[in-house]
Amino acid sequence: MTAPTARPRPGARPRRRGTSTGRTRWAGLGFAAPFMIAFTVAIVAPLGYAFYLSLFQERMVGGTVFVGLDNFTAALTDDRLLSGMRRVGLFLVVQVPVMLVLALVAALALDSGMLRFAKVFRVGIFVPYAVPAVVASLMWGFIYGDEFGLAADLRDGLGLPVPDLLGADWLLASIGNVVTWEFVGYNMLILYTALRAVPSEIYEAADIDGAGEIRKAVAIKVPALRGALGVALLFSIIGSFQLFNEPNVLESLTSSISTYYTPNMYAYNLAFNGQQFNYSAAVAIVLGLATIAVAYIAQVITSRGQRR
Repeated sequence: MTAPTARPRPGARPRRRGTSTGRTRWAGLGFAAPFMIAFTVAIVAPLGYAFYLSLFQERMVGGTVFVGLDNFTAALTDDRLLSGMRRVGLFLVVQVPVMLVLALVAALALDSGMLRFAKVFRVGIFVPYAVPAVVASLMWGFIYGDEFGLAADLRDGLGLPVPDLLGADWLLASIGNVVTWEFVGYNMLILYTALRAVPSEIYEAADIDGAGEIRKAVAIKVPALRGALGVALLFSIIGSFQLFNEPNVLESLTSSISTYYTPNMYAYNLAFNGQQFNYSAAVAIVLGLATIAVAYIAQVITSRGQRR
């Protein structure tokens, strides 16, 4: 005996297949449209225009002519650009690990619950990030000053042998100190937020096993921070290649900084001081591709470490 089939009610409209799917698709496109429009206008269009500019060259005779990839070929053999790339590469290798280690120590100290006045410490270490980079660079520049700053006062008042912190030998380290002072709190906040997301049951199990705070940090907290450390590392790599504000401000205080001290400064001065917009666009694209390549390599390495 078969079960009776349900009959449609009189006047009921037949259900159309795919209608809800179509509405969902259009609703999804509607939600994504504002972002896609903003992304196209703010990111894709400027990049496309920069690439378009890089394909031309303005000459004294003949005006603006199409040169293809000649500007990129010149950029890849430009000693000024290559020296700036080597400089930011050294800055990246030295400054970023120091900054992330300091941020990690600060985050672990805050999360341990053993730090007195933890809220004051958290706010104090984050405040430098709220200081504009131009103000921070000027402040530290006057501290470094060999003739007018705190370094000069220590040398003259106490007779201490203070090196020329704005000289060629110490300048990159001085800039690294400024950047570290600015961004330790920012990276600390990323790591501390990730630590707060660790389930409390894991810490309770560690307490039952008799683990101390150092053991918890090594066995639980640091492994849990691999993803957050990867994000902080990615942001730090991008920031290192974009180094501009600090050396550009300090340029007025020392003769050790040239107009091509960093690739960003070089591209900026080519465009706005040298009026070489086409070559500046090529330099900017080369710098962007180098940043993407290094950031991608770092992301692959960190993702492999997380899978293990």
